[in-house]
Amino acid sequence: MKKIALTFVAVMMMTISYAETANRHVVANVQETGLTFDLRRLAVTLDLDENQMDAVKIISDNLNNELATAATAHWFERHALVEKAIRKDARHMRNVLNDKQYETYMKLLRTTLMNNRFMR
Repeated sequence: MKKIALTFVAVMMMTISYAETANRHVVANVQETGLTFDLRRLAVTLDLDENQMDAVKIISDNLNNELATAATAHWFERHALVEKAIRKDARHMRNVLNDKQYETYMKLLRTTLMNNRFMR
């Protein structure tokens, strides 16, 4: 009887240990996807006015939220969710920025995505 009880306890401990490890990996993935720009530098680089700055902050926050959601999705859905979030971000930025600002933003976004390994 003792052997059965000890075996049961050992199996439970291994299961709990595995669940903790899996949860840590998910949290690490979410933290890794933090695609953030220094908004002050971005504002200077793109020469944003106050209204554009507010809109860009909201759009960037939405992108970060969608990328965090993508990080917790199944591996086969992740790439599609990341692409969808980026396309949505680009579409919203297109509505806020002028042509020159948008072109510069897209260069910065592409570079950031390549550095963060989203588009490899």
